Amino acid sequence: MMIKQWQWQNLIFVCLTALVGACSDNSPTPSPDLPQAVSSPESEDALLARAQAIHERVITLDTHADIDTSNFTATVNYTMNLDTQVNLPKMEAGGLDVAWFIVYTGQDSLDAAGYAAAYANAIDKFDAIHRLAEEIAPDAIEIAYTSDDVRRIVASGKKVAMIGIENAYPAGLDIANIKDFQARGGRYMSLAHNGHSQFADSNTGEADDIWLHNGLSELGRQAIVEMNKWGVMVDLSHPSKAANLEMLELSRAPVIASHSSARTLTNNSRNLDDELLLRIKENGGVVQTVAFNSYINEARRLFLAEGRERVLTTVATSLNHTELNPQQVAALSETGKASYEALMREVDSQVNAAMRDEVTPQAPAATVADFVDHIDYMVALIGIEHVGISSDFDGGGGIEGWNDASETFNVTLELVRRGYTEEQIALLWSGNLLRVLDEVQRIAAQIQAEA
Repeated sequence: MMIKQWQWQNLIFVCLTALVGACSDNSPTPSPDLPQAVSSPESEDALLARAQAIHERVITLDTHADIDTSNFTATVNYTMNLDTQVNLPKMEAGGLDVAWFIVYTGQDSLDAAGYAAAYANAIDKFDAIHRLAEEIAPDAIEIAYTSDDVRRIVASGKKVAMIGIENAYPAGLDIANIKDFQARGGRYMSLAHNGHSQFADSNTGEADDIWLHNGLSELGRQAIVEMNKWGVMVDLSHPSKAANLEMLELSRAPVIASHSSARTLTNNSRNLDDELLLRIKENGGVVQTVAFNSYINEARRLFLAEGRERVLTTVATSLNHTELNPQQVAALSETGKASYEALMREVDSQVNAAMRDEVTPQAPAATVADFVDHIDYMVALIGIEHVGISSDFDGGGGIEGWNDASETFNVTLELVRRGYTEEQIALLWSGNLLRVLDEVQRIAAQIQAEA
């Protein structure tokens, strides 16, 4: 394993401390934010046993697992070992205690029809999560609404479900839906996904430098106020940097990034640059490092990006397709727009198929070691109190070594190998996120009392 510069510095510091300690009882201690050097060699069997014991004692919490509601029925559900990355058998096998199931809605048109369809999709997912915990498997899993709920449910031997909302688009133009979503169990929400919403610009605007709001809309600013009031954590993972900076300014409560990593290590617009990371530290929030292969391995990201460009050129040429900018599309007749959109769908279909069959299998693998590299980087930059763990399972996440919930132990094992203590691992796995949830809910109660 490659030892990073700061790890060498820490090792030297520990050695110097030991020497000074021979002469003084007041010797300094190494920073608790950094992994500590092991004082004596440890056998592989002993290390594995120690890591397993730590894994069993800490509360392991993953802030992002997408769902398909067809897997939440009486006949097909998460009590079975389905072909999903998360389900109850896999959580049990891997020692994953808490899964945040996601009410995800893809971005569509900003009109009444779009909002109505999005709202129906969101309610269907809320209902599915409640159905699993309250009708299908109440003896095996329970929904938590507070950190105390999490600890109580884990102590009872059951798994824990929590609910996050990926994209506020289903709220439409009615800000009161935020309170409704909170009442249904939503405990964090992002204001955009892949596409600009009525609330905020998305990170995807970087691709063409086209923005709808240049940050937040006025409705988005109102949404932050409502989320603070009702105890919904503000999620920075998908909006644009400008929108995220505004949210950090406006929020009275700590924020989270539910599934993002460090942009300095992997230059993807879904990751957070150092300025945002430091602002989140200042805000008291937490960044949930995400095990998404192209967000944590720069070589893989570049390989896939270059491969997509090659494939797109080939497909576009074969279909005699020329991409138009939004102004050119707007100038088309209704028939022309329909034809152009149909051709774009065909281009996307062929490109995605070629990527899946020809490019992605050849890409460098992203591993648990790459994942923990991002944890290391953020711990060194913003402190261990502001870093957590997420997978994005069943939504594109999964890496070599942690490709489903049954392999969750491998993350703890890598942290132990790098010298993280049990206390630090407990913070990374759940302590930091639950601290933020507590603070968000405390501030919400205060705001409601002020009113």
